[in-house]
Amino acid sequence: METSSDKEMTLRDLAGIYQRRRKIIHAVTLAILLLAGIYCVVSTRRYEASATVEIRKEGADAMGLQEMMSGPADGASDALEGNILIETQAAILRSDSLALKTIQELHLEQTADFKPHWNLMSWFVALISPRGLPDKRGAGLEDSPARRSLAVQVFKKNLTVKPIPGTRLIEIAYLSFEPTVAATVVNRLTQALIDYTFQTRFTATNQASEWLRSQLGDLRKQSEDLQKQVVDLQRASGVYSLGNVDATGREMAYSAVLDSLQQKTQALNQAQKARILRGAIAQAAVGEDAELLSGLAGNAELGSSMSNSLQLLQGLRQQEAVEKASLRELEAKYGPAYPKLNEMQSNLAALNSSISEESSRIKARAASDYEIAKQDESASRAEFNREKSNADKLNDKAIEFAIVRQEAEESRQLYEGLVNKLREAGVLEGLKSSNITIVDPARVPWKPLQPNVPVYMAAALAGGFIIGCGFGLIADTFDNKINSIYDAEQVIGRTLFGVTPDFNHALQIAAERSRWFLPSVDEPRSSYTESLRTIRTSILLAGGGDKSRVILITSAIPGEGKSVLAVNLAVLFAQSNRRVLLVDMDMRRGTLRQRLNQPRRRGLSDLLAGQIKESRILPVENINNLWYMQAGSAPPNPAELLGETLFAEWLAIWRSQYDVVLLDSPPLLPVTDTHIVRPLVDVTLLLARARHTERRQLRRALEMVETGKGAKVGIILNGIHQGDESYYEYHGYKQYAYQRVPGARTHA
Repeated sequence: METSSDKEMTLRDLAGIYQRRRKIIHAVTLAILLLAGIYCVVSTRRYEASATVEIRKEGADAMGLQEMMSGPADGASDALEGNILIETQAAILRSDSLALKTIQELHLEQTADFKPHWNLMSWFVALISPRGLPDKRGAGLEDSPARRSLAVQVFKKNLTVKPIPGTRLIEIAYLSFEPTVAATVVNRLTQALIDYTFQTRFTATNQASEWLRSQLGDLRKQSEDLQKQVVDLQRASGVYSLGNVDATGREMAYSAVLDSLQQKTQALNQAQKARILRGAIAQAAVGEDAELLSGLAGNAELGSSMSNSLQLLQGLRQQEAVEKASLRELEAKYGPAYPKLNEMQSNLAALNSSISEESSRIKARAASDYEIAKQDESASRAEFNREKSNADKLNDKAIEFAIVRQEAEESRQLYEGLVNKLREAGVLEGLKSSNITIVDPARVPWKPLQPNVPVYMAAALAGGFIIGCGFGLIADTFDNKINSIYDAEQVIGRTLFGVTPDFNHALQIAAERSRWFLPSVDEPRSSYTESLRTIRTSILLAGGGDKSRVILITSAIPGEGKSVLAVNLAVLFAQSNRRVLLVDMDMRRGTLRQRLNQPRRRGLSDLLAGQIKESRILPVENINNLWYMQAGSAPPNPAELLGETLFAEWLAIWRSQYDVVLLDSPPLLPVTDTHIVRPLVDVTLLLARARHTERRQLRRALEMVETGKGAKVGIILNGIHQGDESYYEYHGYKQYAYQRVPGARTHA
């Protein structure tokens, strides 16, 4: 069977623990609730005032120089910078400097918050900690380390600075015994933050101005040197500025080398054109193409001599054309025999001769002009190449000049910009508004924040219940007693023979009323009586019906209710029309006569000791079929008396005279009486009492009754709480369905 150590804890187990330890749980919960209530009543009321400020983004450069050297930041860096700025301002609010400034300005050391209070833990820590140097008498707060440390500690303990996520807002709260002090502290701390940021920016501006002023001298000298170098390079390059700009905005400048190169380029172009034209004339003249030559007569670039010759040739060609036209007209009109035709043909021949002569002259002149044009082109090209070489040299100087001039311009602009910033620095930061805005100023609170009675009481209730459950769990863990049917069955490793409920309250009522009380007689319908009927039936079935005549009732330790069970079980056997003998075997502390409300008489010990010759068996009044024998006087050696054969002989006689013999024996563990008698009985009932018998006691008693050969053993758990869930599950019903509780009032 699974042991308790191997069994996992379930909700049912926890409910069982609560059922068993509810008194501890409720007591702890009530105690903590009571302490919380007392604390809420006697604790001093504390008020909290709060304010909200907004932290806007500002340039990190005190003089605005960042705008001159960097562009706009992206979204990610801006968000990160904003978070860093807010956390920085929150850390400044928590700083010792602002705390000390606020404490000194508002004289907070004189308030109740800053008065020293004795504390056990602080006293103990101070007792074992090394002592520092004492504060000087009459010294200020800044010069008193111990006072300063204590004041800052108290101030920070009451101060709360919390950035609101997702915003640029910071919430500032302060807790104090006085509501006006709380509001004043928050407002003064907020103003101190604004003053601190302004003073920090102003100091940074002054430092930057001083450093910039020291650097401007070197920057100015560097700018002047660059300007001088520009002038020298300009003079060396031969480039002169005209002081004007063209349509495109460029500065107009003049260079003799470039002007000469431009002229030489134009001359080379003219020489190339002249060479090409004269080459064409020379080519036409070589081919004696008079028509082509006459077509060039109007070109002004050929010169006056060549132009006149060509015009003359052109005129001769025109005359030739006119003569040929007239000749063809007359020949067509008058025929070839017309006399004037010969004259006209002679004139035409003369014109052709003149044209040929003029063409020859032009040919010679064209060849001469072509050679001259080629020479002129060669000379112009040489001049152009020489000027181009000079221009290339000038270009290198011009590039150097442009670079130096650019550096000089940038240096001059930087110098002028810094000079302007320096002039504006003293006024700019003074006029610049703060980046901290008070959204909600601190106002005097109308009710205290502490103690928060509903929260404290709810926390005390929850905490008390949890702590009580912890105490209950600890108590249940260290409790080795049998508290439920599950515990008993885990110990014995089998099903219980029977379970009886607790009815101590009924016995207490009977004792208060000074009356004899037996549940089997006075409360026949009670749950206790019904459980005994179940046990009676189990005994009869276990022993084979009528054969179950001698029954031994015992327990592990005293006080487990075996005598009560024996008496009531005997009554039930008697009520079933059986002759029943109840024998009190506990010759040391027998209580059977008290249970039956009988006077003291001689009994078993006297019979076994030979002081009487016959058994003193007496009937029980008002109960038919029930007889009993008292334990008798206390002998010095009860175990020896039971071990003699006389007891076995008497037991055999009783077996023959009665249907059922119930032996109320002493407990197993303290004495050995029961071990001697156990082999003589038919059924042994081992009784354990809930919340009284320990697990190891029941285990040891079970081992003792099962050692060797003997009667059948049945374990009965007595005194189980009727509210226990396992009790209902064992019987399969709740008590109010079929039985009444022992001692309850009977209704008609």
